[in-house]
Amino acid sequence: MGMAAVLLLGTLACQQAKETTIDLSGSWHFRLDEEEKGEEEQWYRTRLPGEIQLPGALRDYAIGNEPTLKTDWTGSIYDSSWYFNPAMEKYRQAGNIKFPFWLTPVTHYKGMAWFQKDLDIPAHWAGKDLILDLERPHWQTKVWLDSVVVGSDNSLSVPHRFTIPGRLVSAGQHRLTVRVDNAIRDIDPGINSHSLSDHTQGNWNGITGSMKLFPLDNIHYKQVKLSPRLAENALKVDIELNTAPSGGRITFKLTGSNHSHSLSPLTLDWPEGQKKASFNIDMGADYQTWSEFAPNLYEATLTLEDQEGQQIQYSSPFGMREFTLADKHFAINGTPTFLRGTTECSVFPLTGYPPTDEASWARIFEICRDFGLNHMRFHSYCPPEAAFHAADKAGIYLQVEGPSWAKYSVELGWGLPLDDYLMEETRRIIDTYGNHPSFVMMAYGNEPSGNYVAYLEDWVDHFRAYDNRFLYTGASTGGSWAIINNSDFFVRAPPRGLEWNKKRPESTFDYRNKTENLERPYITFEMGQWCVFPNFDELPKYTGSLKAKNFELFQEHLGDQHMGDQARDFLMASGKLQASSYKQEIEATLRTPNLAGFQLLSLNDFSGQGTALVGVLDAFWDEKGYISASEFSAFCNEVVPLVRLEQFTFENTDVLDTWIEIANFSGQVIDPAEVSWQLNTEDGEIAAEGVFADLTIPVGNEHRAGRIQLPLDFVQSAQKLRLSVTLDQYQNHWNLWVYPNTPIQEPSQELLLASEWTPEVEKALNEGQKVLLLAAGKVENGKDVVQHYNPVFWNTSWFRMRPPHTTGLLIQDSHPIFHDFPTDYYSDLQWWELTNRQQVMNLENFPRSFRPQVQPIDTWFLNRRLALLFEARVGAGKLVVCSADLSNNLEQRPAARQLRHSILTYMQSEDFAPTEAVDAAIVGELFEEKERAVWQSYVNEAP
Repeated sequence: MGMAAVLLLGTLACQQAKETTIDLSGSWHFRLDEEEKGEEEQWYRTRLPGEIQLPGALRDYAIGNEPTLKTDWTGSIYDSSWYFNPAMEKYRQAGNIKFPFWLTPVTHYKGMAWFQKDLDIPAHWAGKDLILDLERPHWQTKVWLDSVVVGSDNSLSVPHRFTIPGRLVSAGQHRLTVRVDNAIRDIDPGINSHSLSDHTQGNWNGITGSMKLFPLDNIHYKQVKLSPRLAENALKVDIELNTAPSGGRITFKLTGSNHSHSLSPLTLDWPEGQKKASFNIDMGADYQTWSEFAPNLYEATLTLEDQEGQQIQYSSPFGMREFTLADKHFAINGTPTFLRGTTECSVFPLTGYPPTDEASWARIFEICRDFGLNHMRFHSYCPPEAAFHAADKAGIYLQVEGPSWAKYSVELGWGLPLDDYLMEETRRIIDTYGNHPSFVMMAYGNEPSGNYVAYLEDWVDHFRAYDNRFLYTGASTGGSWAIINNSDFFVRAPPRGLEWNKKRPESTFDYRNKTENLERPYITFEMGQWCVFPNFDELPKYTGSLKAKNFELFQEHLGDQHMGDQARDFLMASGKLQASSYKQEIEATLRTPNLAGFQLLSLNDFSGQGTALVGVLDAFWDEKGYISASEFSAFCNEVVPLVRLEQFTFENTDVLDTWIEIANFSGQVIDPAEVSWQLNTEDGEIAAEGVFADLTIPVGNEHRAGRIQLPLDFVQSAQKLRLSVTLDQYQNHWNLWVYPNTPIQEPSQELLLASEWTPEVEKALNEGQKVLLLAAGKVENGKDVVQHYNPVFWNTSWFRMRPPHTTGLLIQDSHPIFHDFPTDYYSDLQWWELTNRQQVMNLENFPRSFRPQVQPIDTWFLNRRLALLFEARVGAGKLVVCSADLSNNLEQRPAARQLRHSILTYMQSEDFAPTEAVDAAIVGELFEEKERAVWQSYVNEAP
């Protein structure tokens, strides 16, 4: 690093107390160095021609190149068919380029850029070492003062801090030049790492955050480490100075910053001739601990005064907390806790880089708490210090990661420059942010490749010995990666998912057999990833340097497929299914006794990797309209009532038989506890209720509160019921459906029931008959669309159209065809046996205005107009077509039997009056065997 000295302090607290600080924010000169000749031509000796406001990024001011088909992006493009698909040709034209992979920057620049500012050094700074502090450059910097190189740095995680030696510092005018390079050079963290990939924040060039210059005292702090020792009621303070003072005394002032407990200042002797010293500060018996339940913070101020009376000061927040292992769980200050987390992937759609102000992070963490979360993982990047400050105050447990996803473009463990870089970068992260109580866990990064097992085992051992205030895991990974056995905890993928593509929904299952029998805490990696249709109402929010050209493409394409007016309905209907999927998966984790927590991917949308709309919130952390924080926190909270139901659809001859359980991670035993339950009809009437009183609910999960055993024979007609369970202010609920156990209904003679499109069916329609065509298994136009009950996972582009392809159903719930089949406008759990692995019909040849009664919502990359159930006038007759199986095994499929009953009853009533006319040949084409255009990859690899 040359002459640079990177001072890695939790808070560099005005060691220059008697001096001023020069704020470097404001107007700078700049020049792009596309040919990389600036150093050879000594640009630092001349005034750069352009002007820019810093802090900021080049693209904030539209500096750089307009993205083209040849833009050298940073990030893998798994499905590059967009570059070759004829249907996407119009989006590949200059001036109208719309990439579907990620948000598009207004301008793109990758390489060297030079920034320059004139300084007026005050006379009393002459001859003193100065500190240049740049909070968040991106990402490789080199600094000159006048014509002399000061140093270079390359951290993606901590501020770049340079020592300008006093021999260069004289009063008056000087020129400061900073070259920033965002191209991957010798050190490649991995092109998909969220520290620099275009998938999320984008590989921007510039400097954000604080920018300042100040003098450095002859004696100064190099490192201050604050380590709570709860068993001793003490705070251990380890201090390293740059040089040994000639004696002196140090005063400790510890003050509660959000509570009243404080200590009287304590002054102790500094050990003679020592650069390093350790002190144990007695906190007394009444100190306040920090946790999610009570995030009590202290401010530590250390003032060292040498024998000459010179003072240097350091201050930092800290919390009296210990985040430890408790068998297969975590404990905060000795109390078991369960991590309910989300993964933050540096998704900031206005700027494309993480904010450095505390207010922005405080808003995010407040939303997380409102949604019942207490944890956040930073995926392959480390946030700025403002995030730690905000998490400290909110009581959020943070898992920080190094800036690497060592896959696709680089590997670990082969002696590449990345190996040493990550060791240094991890140390810098710990030294810079380690005093923050919210910082409790750390991983190297995400899903590595190469000789990573041996490398990460060494990484864990090294940093556990270096600083034991944190828990370490080698990497956050999916299930196919090797386990780093010496990790303190594991973040892995097996304990997740809903296996409802194979079996009917129920809530008896959990993930206890998917934790690989590891004896340490196990956290579910990137749980959920259930997709929702794009929210085009979000488009006006993109007022910054990133534009949602992907959303514009999807919206225009939806219009081209004659469904533009249905966009909001698709969002809401798919959103309800997405929210239900998250509910079922989160509840399963809370039922699992040997799980330590989960990390969603994620609570908000992920803008890249083909556009992964997996959040119940949009990329701006705003609600989309289909689930609120209060609804989400009913099943994701510190206390959650749970039930173990073997099914969600019943016959009225069944008995509702379920145990009520309580997951209690409130930090305290609930005693006495009263758990009540209620079964309500859709109009709110109480069908049944009960109370379990005088209970004691310990901290933990799988605690049974009582059993419900209720015969359902009081239900005479098909009904939707709601089961609610309440404990104090915590209430959770589940929808149930009860159908009469009646014989399978057969059609009257006036109605023709058919299973294939035949000349006889067409003749009957031409003669004015009613026809019900149950076409399951016979569909040709649409058979390439794979439908499961659950929605698309992540997105179909990133996984090259891996099924399923649909994101739920849009249902005309007020249509009389559903008079005897209770349903909402979206597919709830009663639709499982009607949708899972059932065929859909592609209505591409139907009239543009035609809308089916049940419409599967296709992946937004293809936007095919689909149907599961529709009615139409054909010839002189009236037709209903259903591609779901309403014929087979109906004795064991009560929902299918009931929908069949409702359809037949409707068709045999005066209400049966389809308004849309469709030619018989168009209907027949659905069942015609012929070649049709289907999705093509066009390429085998990314361009």
